[in-house]
Amino acid sequence: QVQLVESGGGLVKPGGSLRLSCASSGLALDTYAIAWYRQAPGKEREGVSCITKFGIDTKYYSDFAKGRFTVSRDIAKNLVFLQLNSLKPEDTAVYYCAAGVICQRSGDYDYWGQGTQVTVSS
Repeated sequence: QVQLVESGGGLVKPGGSLRLSCASSGLALDTYAIAWYRQAPGKEREGVSCITKFGIDTKYYSDFAKGRFTVSRDIAKNLVFLQLNSLKPEDTAVYYCAAGVICQRSGDYDYWGQGTQVTVSS
């Protein structure tokens, strides 16, 4: 059974950093575009970042993520990371990774993880 599993979330103070990981059993993540989304309480899910499949590796970021968040791959470990720096309270949300053929704004990805909670608070 194919699974995506996020990890690395937690409680961090404003200005702090976290590194989220997306792992998979059943999927070679380097053959997929991997997107990160987030959903805060009472808000709609929004795209954070996306990296196209390995070999192309184009990276996309939402405006709020540019300059603070970085998406990357570890091919050998079959992982995708989202490095979160300079965190703000408004970054508090459940963060999800998703896998699909291409990066797309519609959110129509084939596989989704269960999410990891990021809480930014003093």
